[in-house]
Amino acid sequence: MSAAKVDLGQRLFFEPRLSVTGRYSCASCHDPARSFSDGRPVAVGASGEALPHNAMALVNVAYNVSFGWMKPQVRSLEAQMLEPLLNRHPIELGLAGRETQLCAQLSADRSYAEAFATAFPPAGAVTFSHIVKAIAAFERTLISGRSPFDRYVFEGEHSALADEAKRGMALFFSSQVGCAGCHSGFNFSGNWRDAEGTTGAASFASNGTTVRTVRVPTLRNVALTAPYMHDGRFATLAEVLAHYSQLAARRSQGGRPLDRRLPHEPLSPTERAELIAFLDSLTDQSFVARFTPAPTARYP
Repeated sequence: MSAAKVDLGQRLFFEPRLSVTGRYSCASCHDPARSFSDGRPVAVGASGEALPHNAMALVNVAYNVSFGWMKPQVRSLEAQMLEPLLNRHPIELGLAGRETQLCAQLSADRSYAEAFATAFPPAGAVTFSHIVKAIAAFERTLISGRSPFDRYVFEGEHSALADEAKRGMALFFSSQVGCAGCHSGFNFSGNWRDAEGTTGAASFASNGTTVRTVRVPTLRNVALTAPYMHDGRFATLAEVLAHYSQLAARRSQGGRPLDRRLPHEPLSPTERAELIAFLDSLTDQSFVARFTPAPTARYP
């Protein structure tokens, strides 16, 4: 990590020449104003092809132990970045086969050549590896920790959280509602679980059928990152809570067993409102303001 490498990585993050069309960048799917998500149910690549999953917010990714929705074996930002840069089916940025051409273009740009020389001494060559390392360095600086929740809990600013949000926080961390059973820790994220959210993260279900496991995403800045779930099926937080409330109702009526961490009983309208107030309190406006507006970003 160095300031020069981070500055170069930020510039490359918004650089449309990294895409096959010259109009797409990393920021096209990771918009700073949306906490580095994109507002679509599923992401769309540079060629217009829909991708399988919702674009994950990049907030606090430096703390992740693995990356992406479906591949827990991807253990670094550098390894994860190869997927959007080089994927062919579907195309995301569409850089595969154009790596040498891209490096030549950036080398011919005097300001880029100087930036690479400063960021990667002594030779400072413009290489594909250096491009990946610089962007990863920038992504590791996307740290958020000044939400009203943070100011209340970590800084003792008792007025930072409204009473309704405090009641929602108590529900969130209660065993009866169970949100924190999956969305745990400083980042309000977790490890892996069934894509339907009804079993633990395992390779196989009890009946022997394969279970698709997905990442438990961070809830930091969650009010900015709609739509929700790995496939963007819910447009609002209210819909998400209604979904889990319906699962609890099904369980209480003798439906299939649910993960013990999910709500035990349907949530009342008041409880849902309190939980949403708490989730809204996880928005760190100072984090968003650091990167918006993004004058070099170009969106399709």
